[in-house]
Amino acid sequence: MTVVEDTTLEDRLESLIAPSVASIGFHLVRVKMFNRQGRVLQVMIERADGDSATIDDCAMVSRLVSAHLDAEDPVSGSYDLEVSSTGIDRPLVRQEDFSRFAGFEATASIDPPLDGRKRFQGRLAGMADGNVQMEQSPGSIVSLPFAHIVEAKLVLNDELIKGTAQPAGGPVRAEAG
Repeated sequence: MTVVEDTTLEDRLESLIAPSVASIGFHLVRVKMFNRQGRVLQVMIERADGDSATIDDCAMVSRLVSAHLDAEDPVSGSYDLEVSSTGIDRPLVRQEDFSRFAGFEATASIDPPLDGRKRFQGRLAGMADGNVQMEQSPGSIVSLPFAHIVEAKLVLNDELIKGTAQPAGGPVRAEAG
């Protein structure tokens, strides 16, 4: 028996463009389709060397991604392509993000709820056994199953600003489709 996994449009797009984006020195942070004044395909990047992505970086990645999307045509209908840096209050998408930013404050939404709660805020304490560790108050750690996280991001505060470099790249939009 063959098992066919359901993949989202975003997953398919990430698989299509990630190797090329990596080949020019960037990591894909997130690929997401939004509906805001029309459809927008957001491709969020960060530099592999750890520096902040610049507007020129975003433009270069936009041209590369646009060429792939034009050649493969994986998205039906029209949409705008937006390539952007993560921003200082970046989304936390992969397990390694929660370890990498341990010590910083973050918010997370989960589904299904844990003890009747869907939203959590606290200091990241890394990962353990597939669970995001979040210190809600000194000595009180909650374990959030990574598989249940719907959305998570760093909290913009003075500590984050001091602890990370502010990105120089803003969104770059291009017509596509």
